[in-house]
Amino acid sequence: MGTSASKLGIVIAYFLIYVVWGSTYYFIGVALKGFPTFLLGALRFSLAGLILLLVCRMRGEKVFRSSLIGSSAVSGIVLLFVDMAVIMLAQRYVSSSLVAIIASSTAIWIMLFDVRMWKKTFRRLGILSGMLLGFLGVALLYIEQIFSEDATHPHSEYGILILIGGCISWALGTLYAKYFSSKAEDVNCFAGSAWQMLFASLAFWICAGLLDDFRKVDWQAVPMSAWLSLIYLVIFGSLLAYSAYVWLLKVRPATEVSTHAYVNPVVAVILGAGFGGEHVTIVQLTGLAIILISVMLVNRKYKSDDNN
Repeated sequence: MGTSASKLGIVIAYFLIYVVWGSTYYFIGVALKGFPTFLLGALRFSLAGLILLLVCRMRGEKVFRSSLIGSSAVSGIVLLFVDMAVIMLAQRYVSSSLVAIIASSTAIWIMLFDVRMWKKTFRRLGILSGMLLGFLGVALLYIEQIFSEDATHPHSEYGILILIGGCISWALGTLYAKYFSSKAEDVNCFAGSAWQMLFASLAFWICAGLLDDFRKVDWQAVPMSAWLSLIYLVIFGSLLAYSAYVWLLKVRPATEVSTHAYVNPVVAVILGAGFGGEHVTIVQLTGLAIILISVMLVNRKYKSDDNN
């Protein structure tokens, strides 16, 4: 990609964070059948971070700058580690469907915390209505499961509070990566993404050690599907999609980029229906339609502002 963000580059990046990132929910589920949770995170981000760092070095990027490493450490812990760890911990108290709904509220938190964009965001009714419509669409995707599964989670209030904290952490980490990490690297430098994944992996390794994940896994018994899913998560989920996310934050408004939180559940539902044999209802189809309309509305309003 050139110095200025090309339209094709932006389209490809959005495809990666919308579709490819959404598919990772399915492959995480497959991978967890062979790996403990924190060990999976450690393996995924260690491999992805090392590969990307090597690629950046081969491209001639200065990957060992102290300013770059320092800012990336904050982003990696707040963005990757905290968010993933919170989702895994929260599922002890709430259903996975409720996790998806609350996680989608990240887009709203980013809109609220992005003070620099308040003038543009809150003056456009289309952007505000689009964000709220997206949240409503995600709720419709899972509303039936919420009512049917709620009784099995007696302490759901704990999980909700944990998830809200995780969403706020991801929102703050996103804005930090956009407005502060970018000072240590230009638009075409991906070394920051590599360091973010490596610092996140370090936190995952520590947790895996504390929870004795190494003894929980039988390496010879890990199914091939789990290994293939891990490879998919490394290449497509981390190397491509996460790097695209960090890059988009440098060239597009954070509120616009955050609409991936609405589209990812759509992809997860489609994959669940196509490969997991899950039943899709009329209510869910309505939610899918509302989400797509909301994302188109938000992106159209930002595009209109760019043209003006």
